[in-house]
Amino acid sequence: MKIAVVGATGLVGGQMLKVLAEFKIPVTELYPVASARSVGKKIAYEGKEYEVVSMEKAVELAPDIAIFSAGGGTSLEWAPKFAEVGTVVIDNSSAWRMDPTKKLVVPEINAKELTKEDKIIANPNCSTIQMVLPLAPLHDKYGIKRVVVSTYQSVTGTGKAAVDQLMAEREGTEGVEMAYPHEIDLNVLPHIDVFQENGYTKEEMKMIKETNKILGDDSIKVTATTVRLPVMGGHSESVNIEFHNDFDLAEVKTLLENTDGVIVQDDPANNVYPMPKYAHNKNEVFVGRLRRDESQDNTLNMWNVADNLRKGAATNAVQIAKYLIENKLVG
Repeated sequence: MKIAVVGATGLVGGQMLKVLAEFKIPVTELYPVASARSVGKKIAYEGKEYEVVSMEKAVELAPDIAIFSAGGGTSLEWAPKFAEVGTVVIDNSSAWRMDPTKKLVVPEINAKELTKEDKIIANPNCSTIQMVLPLAPLHDKYGIKRVVVSTYQSVTGTGKAAVDQLMAEREGTEGVEMAYPHEIDLNVLPHIDVFQENGYTKEEMKMIKETNKILGDDSIKVTATTVRLPVMGGHSESVNIEFHNDFDLAEVKTLLENTDGVIVQDDPANNVYPMPKYAHNKNEVFVGRLRRDESQDNTLNMWNVADNLRKGAATNAVQIAKYLIENKLVG
């Protein structure tokens, strides 16, 4: 199995290499791919060193799978070129997510929709993935009417420049590039991605539209406020879910405990609830603070946390690759 990792020198690319190894994906040939300035650098994987190659060279090598984490513009330009040589592209950017001809996949929910004809597969937004994974079994059981979500997102979601900004502010270092329009240390920014004409940010609109597509139900109403915090390790979300039908709280907990990729941490009497510090480097979505919304019928409050570089990006992409390989949809 020949696999290319596009954006191999970035934060998500590095996690993709780790997860490929952890999941024991049968990589016979690895092609780390990055921008021209990184070509020739060495990347370590499973005890060996691999030389970073250019996009052009990677297309020429025609890998079986190319996992992209290199931005939307790069994906729009290069994913079709890989697809033309028979490569299946799993893309982590927003470039293809809302394309009606492309599948938007969280493997535990809708991998079964994939076929051999799918040459470009979209990986959802990190904050969407960790929300829809616990929502899916609840929607199947009770029918979701409306979701109100507020996110508390790690600086790692922005990339290395944001991590550097946070650390520089914390250490009092001057002259570091600003990834955000304001200081992030000891601050909270209700601003992720660019603002749209409707007053929402692009990140908020991603969560709204992607949720409907992944769950296959445009009737679900979603509203979102996405917020950046000076946090490392993962994203957190406060989710308020109104159902068409009433629910039993114990049954909700059991449903989530039996959902692949979800770990319930819900024992407030002993201060047990999900936190990004402890979700770091984990592949699961952690769920807790499960309780009825006492202001409205048929409504549940939930708190979830996940490592945005893992399940929110690298892990989900590698799980898609694993599904393709195991079901002989590639190679």
